[in-house]
Formats: sequence, structure tokens, C-alpha cells
Amino acid sequence: MSNAHSDDAAGGESAGDATESITVYSDYVCPFCYLGRRSLAEYQATRDEPLAVDWHPFDLRAGKRNPDGSIDHEADDGKGEEYYAQAKENVRRLQEQYDVEMAQEIATDVDSLPAQLVSVHVKETAPEAWPAFDDAVFAALWREGRDIGDREVLVDVAGDVEGLDADVVDAALGDDDLRERVTAMFDAARQRGITGVPTFAYDGHAARGAVPPEQLERLVEGA
Repeated sequence: MSNAHSDDAAGGESAGDATESITVYSDYVCPFCYLGRRSLAEYQATRDEPLAVDWHPFDLRAGKRNPDGSIDHEADDGKGEEYYAQAKENVRRLQEQYDVEMAQEIATDVDSLPAQLVSVHVKETAPEAWPAFDDAVFAALWREGRDIGDREVLVDVAGDVEGLDADVVDAALGDDDLRERVTAMFDAARQRGITGVPTFAYDGHAARGAVPPEQLERLVEGA
């Protein structure tokens, strides 16, 4: 299995001085997305010019999601014990490779939809605060083992980000139009051929999985 999570059933530039951006498709519940962001951060640190993240949400739970947005945990998405055992092994290997501590290797019981709704809302209304919020959501789940599908957790996360008010959580979760637009973003990603995350895209080329910084450098700089 590759260092990505796939969903076979199934933006905008961040703030700062960056004039270039890399497109990243990801889902907060994907451990490889978290590890891939650590790799991207390592690459970004080597650059003379800033490189922004143009984030596009992706729904790994699409194949198990009910029409009302809830998850049917009993639905068969083709990912059995062998799949998750291999995923855990790959996560442990990448943890060592990227020197990253994680509270858990997979998070199959966590629904990231609430976090993605809030993240899109933050990106649209407070773009300068989005990178820190995005990092904080990943950290809450993968470093602290918290349930980012829980409203109170998201309120805590947002409240700790400079430039954000915890009210953004309720504003996002209560916005039916936002929910429809985020669902459309999920559909658009699949229509573009994105079947697994993380997927990094730049200038018509793409790399899938928690690839090393050197591969991201080649993707962006053609080195």
C-alpha cells in the first residue's frame, strides 16, 4: 500500500508573502496527510522564497457517509484489517523517517467533516489565520489524540489561534450553504481524478502520498 489513503467510493492561497503556491488535497483524518505536511514543511524551510499552501478538502469517509452527513461505520468500504495493519506499519516507518511523534497511527472513528467545514470558513473569512488553524487541527488529532469531530475540541483549537475567535466554529457548523459548498469541493476533487490523499499538485504535475521533501522539491522546481 502506498503512503496515502484512498477513497475509491468516492481554495485559495494562504496568507503571507508567498507569490507561489502548491495545491494540496488532504483530509485531517489521514495520517499520511499529517506526515506529508511535515515533509512539505521541511521543503518549505529550505526555500529562499515562501511557498503557500492552496488547500483543497477531500472526504475519505465519502463511501460511508449517509445523506444527512453522518457516518455509517458498518458500511463496507473495502478496507479490512490487512489494509489498516499495513497502514499502521507505513505510518510507523514515516514517523521515524520524518522524526515525528504521534499519539495514534490511525483514526477510523473520527469524522473530519466538522473540522473541514470550519477550516474552509476560516480560509475564506480569516485567511491570514488559516495556516495556523490548519496546523492546529492536525496537531490536535495526531499529536494530542483529540476528536476533531467534536465541537468543543474545535472551539478550543480555534480559540488558541491568534486572529481567530472561537465563534467561527458555530458560524461554520451552522452554515448550510457552506456545507453544500464543501460537499461540492469534495465532488470536484474526485472529478479532477483525486482518489487518494495527500495529493500535491504543481504546474500540471502531481505527487501522491507522504513523499519526502526531495520529491516535493523536484515537483515544484523540476530539479
